[in-house]
Amino acid sequence: MTVTPPAADLEARLSRARGAAASAGVDALLISPGPDLRYLTGYDAKALERLTCLVLPVEGTPTLVVPALEHPAAEASSASDLGLDLVPWQETEDAYALVAKLLPGVNRVAVDDHMWAEKVLAFRVALPGVEQSLAGEILRELRMRKSAAEVEALRAAGAAIDRVHARIAEWLRPGRTERQVGRDIYDAILAEGHVQVDFVIVGSGPNSASPHHELSDRVIERGDPVVVDIGGTTQAGYCSDETRTYIAGGEAPEEFRDYYDVLQRAQAAACAHVRPGVTAESVDVVARDIITAAGYGSAFIHRTGHGIGMQGHEDPYIVAGNTVVLEPGMAFSVEPGIYLERRHGARIEDIVVVTDDGYDSLNLRPRELEVIDA
Repeated sequence: MTVTPPAADLEARLSRARGAAASAGVDALLISPGPDLRYLTGYDAKALERLTCLVLPVEGTPTLVVPALEHPAAEASSASDLGLDLVPWQETEDAYALVAKLLPGVNRVAVDDHMWAEKVLAFRVALPGVEQSLAGEILRELRMRKSAAEVEALRAAGAAIDRVHARIAEWLRPGRTERQVGRDIYDAILAEGHVQVDFVIVGSGPNSASPHHELSDRVIERGDPVVVDIGGTTQAGYCSDETRTYIAGGEAPEEFRDYYDVLQRAQAAACAHVRPGVTAESVDVVARDIITAAGYGSAFIHRTGHGIGMQGHEDPYIVAGNTVVLEPGMAFSVEPGIYLERRHGARIEDIVVVTDDGYDSLNLRPRELEVIDA
């Protein structure tokens, strides 16, 4: 069970969402279970084949349509405190027709980005002639700018994942497999303040050159670079994400040490560039230029970062072509990497939040290369 924001905060979010929808020329938002529904109502509804949908018109009373068997859960949630009409539907009813009756005369609706295709198409049938668009284009503008309470929730998540990285020496050593180390990290993520583990990446030796490497039965060898990228979701419903690169005892390859120094400079410079008024893509440019100048540009194969909040990946994305201007409250990762295929690789990742005059890092673990001696 997640902790939900106060009703006043949720009511303000609903009001802002309606205003944003009106400005976008949308008559109503249709929001199914997922991060947008949690953001607007605090209700962590089950995603089922049966329709659960928040019907949020720009005018009139919002309605939460739920399957009858989910009615008790909806009533027990924070959504019941928001002045919504809570409408259960029975197994033999057409839930999509029910929603259509709530929206007479609409010309355009926006469905949330995570709504299942079968539900989107069912709404197309139930609302013939009504234009559909994505609600993400409207809601991302609200969700990108974190409130002070959201920043503190992200800070707590960052501190929790810091505590896991602080314990890596307990598990990471030559002779153990990536899977064994990953299993210990998984348990520690829960023990150190998360209610859900979202991912555990332990990439050793040549596997460290694969940014999204899955845990394997490869035995970690002495001198291996090991990329550890881990994250989870806290009880407040906000995510953590942090990457550090370690050496599993012994001496790292000389070339690795050389480009790790480049990576560390690039990551520090990109973080230092973060402030209100600069663009998301400019942060990427700072990191990429340093890595390219050192001759490793082709080995930096992903964007520099992604937004984070109620989802591990959300807007703003720190990538070439994203001209979004950074504002206070925006939170995202800064995580350049260098990967030499079939040899080794490295990544350093922190979550940062834009402040009034710069940035605040939510991860505080050392960024220097750490050699773990068994």
